[in-house]
Amino acid sequence: MKKVTAHDVARLAEVSQSAVSRAFTPGASVAPDTRERIEKAARKLGYRPNAIARSLITRRSRIIGLVMSYLENQFYPVVIERLCQALQRDGYHVLLFISQTEDADEVLTDILQYQVDGIVMASTTLSSALASDCQNAGIPVVLFNRVAQLGAMGAYSTSSVTSQNREGGRMVGELLLRTGHRRIAWLAGAEKTSTSRDREAGLCDALAAAGLALHARGVGNYDFAEARRAVHLLFRDPASRPDALFAANDHMAIAALETLRTELGLRVPHDVSVVGFDNVPQAAWPSFDLTTVQQNIDEMVDATRNLLFDQLGGQVMARSIDVPCVLMERGTVARRDDEPGRKPGRARQPA
Repeated sequence: MKKVTAHDVARLAEVSQSAVSRAFTPGASVAPDTRERIEKAARKLGYRPNAIARSLITRRSRIIGLVMSYLENQFYPVVIERLCQALQRDGYHVLLFISQTEDADEVLTDILQYQVDGIVMASTTLSSALASDCQNAGIPVVLFNRVAQLGAMGAYSTSSVTSQNREGGRMVGELLLRTGHRRIAWLAGAEKTSTSRDREAGLCDALAAAGLALHARGVGNYDFAEARRAVHLLFRDPASRPDALFAANDHMAIAALETLRTELGLRVPHDVSVVGFDNVPQAAWPSFDLTTVQQNIDEMVDATRNLLFDQLGGQVMARSIDVPCVLMERGTVARRDDEPGRKPGRARQPA
């Protein structure tokens, strides 16, 4: 059976072949009555556009490569869903790549073979050399939930979208101080990531303003099992155990809740308060009821989309966008002011 082509549709609809191509290209200008004739002819003939053939003509694949290092964190499946939906509304599709490490240079080399129009890197980073290669090839790159490093001239090498992580960490610190906590521990994510580094810096800002420092510190590397081990180390001495734990994300905070309750026999929040970061869907489940900082995924996705399309349109200056976050107070933080012998400390209200 002969395959139906755009030429066949154009002949039946009595339009040019270029009009058929525009009718099936999202965002292209076509008169409504012309589009209606073309779609009617296409339905009658059973025509389906050939995306590969169209990409050869337009030099655009309308494919965005999405790179992630892991999907265990419940935050990123939501990101994938929202980002795919946003790009599909603009006629683009997402090709997902999983990197074994946060350094995605090896995966990026493979991605470039697929002629993608742009690349979004979530939970991953790339070297400045590869970022330059992508820029020279005219392929936009946007880091999602990571901040690019400043170059030698004080400019960003790669565009990025992230939350105001330092401000979020400060809000958590002020909440814990305001509710009477003084032995506050930090559970870090991957040490070299901007997200963990900035959230810890915000927490320390709040503590320093109250004349305090971190009581204890562990490293969970954004991993559930490693977070559990870190919590055991942080709480191994009953005489000096923290009265609050701030984890760099909800994934580790949930690991901490499970460990504290089921393995260490501690009551949350009566014995220790726990706070996370992200506000993943599971954080609101009654079994967790986790106090956390909400990242505005929709606004982050919109900013990512805009950065991609700005670069596709010819803008070459890399930009970094910080999206405001919100403190979500739930049931894993309790007041400590009424503990015997406790002296209330100084704390500022969140801005």
